[in-house]
Amino acid sequence: MDRKWQVFILVAVSVFMSTLDSSIVNLALPYIMADLSGDMGSVQWVVTVYLMVVSSLLLTFGRLSDILGRPRVYRLGFGMFTLGSFCCGLSGTLGWLVLSRALQAVGASMLMACSPAIVVDVFEPENRGKALGLVGACVASGLTLGPVTGGLLLEYFSWPIIFYINIPVGLAALVYSRKVWNGGISDAGTSPGRGGCEKLDLSGSFFMVGMVAALVMGLIRSPEWGFFSLKAMGCWGAGAGAGAGLFNSLGRAAQPLIDPGLFRIRLFIFPLAAAVILFMALFTLIFMMPFYLTLVCRFSPALTGLAMIVPFLVLLVVSPLAGSLADRLGSRRLCLCGMGCLALALVLSAGLSPLTDFSAVAMRLALAGLGTALFISPNSMVLMGAVPADRRGIASGAMATARNMGMVAGVALASGIFSHTFTGLTQGMGLDRYTPEMAPLFMAGFRHVMAAGAGAAVLGMGVTLARGDESGWKQRGHSNQEDKR
Repeated sequence: MDRKWQVFILVAVSVFMSTLDSSIVNLALPYIMADLSGDMGSVQWVVTVYLMVVSSLLLTFGRLSDILGRPRVYRLGFGMFTLGSFCCGLSGTLGWLVLSRALQAVGASMLMACSPAIVVDVFEPENRGKALGLVGACVASGLTLGPVTGGLLLEYFSWPIIFYINIPVGLAALVYSRKVWNGGISDAGTSPGRGGCEKLDLSGSFFMVGMVAALVMGLIRSPEWGFFSLKAMGCWGAGAGAGAGLFNSLGRAAQPLIDPGLFRIRLFIFPLAAAVILFMALFTLIFMMPFYLTLVCRFSPALTGLAMIVPFLVLLVVSPLAGSLADRLGSRRLCLCGMGCLALALVLSAGLSPLTDFSAVAMRLALAGLGTALFISPNSMVLMGAVPADRRGIASGAMATARNMGMVAGVALASGIFSHTFTGLTQGMGLDRYTPEMAPLFMAGFRHVMAAGAGAAVLGMGVTLARGDESGWKQRGHSNQEDKR
């Protein structure tokens, strides 16, 4: 087998494993809460700590992979994710499980930070879109199979099994990675790192962790606390203070965490912003749809789960095709079309009613999946291709951070808008006191959320248009030395 495809298998396994695990954990929360004698506020930290740690460390590990080499960081990530999974399965208390999830998240952030950069490293420019599309298909596979696999496992085993299944996969991947990379040598095409030539900007990393962790915490908890509550304002203030410290560090460090020159690359900044917007718009729909299907349409749990699989099935099928098309047609038209499809899906979703049948709902979710698939691979391809080879790690980490922040922001936006509308119409009553007579009031809040999501997608179309296309960049020879081989 060609060495680049051997490397791709490693990337595919890590992406599939991490997405499968995250979707299964959400399904297992009620079982964890009952077994470890926790409450809803405590058990949500199993998910929250994972999001916070992953999001805050992605850029640091992306930069570290530029310095030490992606094979080394990637293997360490596999090891820590596997160890964290083992500790999660052994957890006898909720506090130990949360700490183990934090360890697992450190490993996951290493894997996520390196994955796109490794793919871009080993594949020729004309095949990168296809390869990144296949990575997107692996993400979709994990998200699609997660609920199904989790349901079967939890039907016959206790919740620790969802963590133990990662152990044999992780160990096998570690053994295979040593064979492929032969101890870190870059004959697989991946960056070997710069060794002692560069050092990690520790102060910049510290401020980055603080900024992202504070913002993620604020976005996750502000729908519960209130966006302008004292706790939320404390998170915004801490995030702003850490951001100011990071900005100061970038100007003073000899080798800053983020190369300031990247902010002058149009095809890095604009695709990064567009990615945040796309995932924010998408997750307004993904977050609200289960409530609509369960409470308003009175769908069974099985039918609701089947509907929510639809966009990921479309993503699984279309992502490789979109990547291949981007290799031939360029990325901007596909990204623009994808963002437009998502905007249309949100507009159509605003027209749903309590009497809408399954096929109409599935059509809207499929359209959202189509738009996402048309956008992700081409956008990733142009962003990763626009930066120098020795900065691909930080670019990969930035892209993963943008995705996570967009998801969290989308959930916070949807939750905030819906809660404000619904509680205002019900004189303060929440969804925990929902009755069928409240369906028109629910739909009012639902439509406001869909309108906000559609507005975000339209903004994303503008950002995509403003970035320009990559033809001029390629003609000016901004590709790195590896691309010229």
